[in-house]
Amino acid sequence: MSDPFTGDHLDSELLDEREIQEPRKYKVLLHNDDYTTMDFVVEVLVRVFKKNEDQATAIMLSVHNQGYGICGIYTAEVAETKVDLVHRLAKSAGYPLKCSMEGE
Repeated sequence: MSDPFTGDHLDSELLDEREIQEPRKYKVLLHNDDYTTMDFVVEVLVRVFKKNEDQATAIMLSVHNQGYGICGIYTAEVAETKVDLVHRLAKSAGYPLKCSMEGE
């Protein structure tokens, strides 16, 4: 039996027909509201999105001034997990913070 990783038995035409595609990426967004504190938004950005204080503050100011801020770009599964985590953290803290994802 030949080793599938050596390529000695692979049909090169078959490989050419199969296009390897990168997984689709999604932006994760935080949306402004009149109740969630700026400190809580910064904390979410640090804890969930692994931003440093300066990055988190810049994104929080974008949320405050422009109505939304981009937290990061992820594969669908990662983006969905982060959106869910933000909603659970906000709910447990009593805030209506909205987080969403949109395709690139």
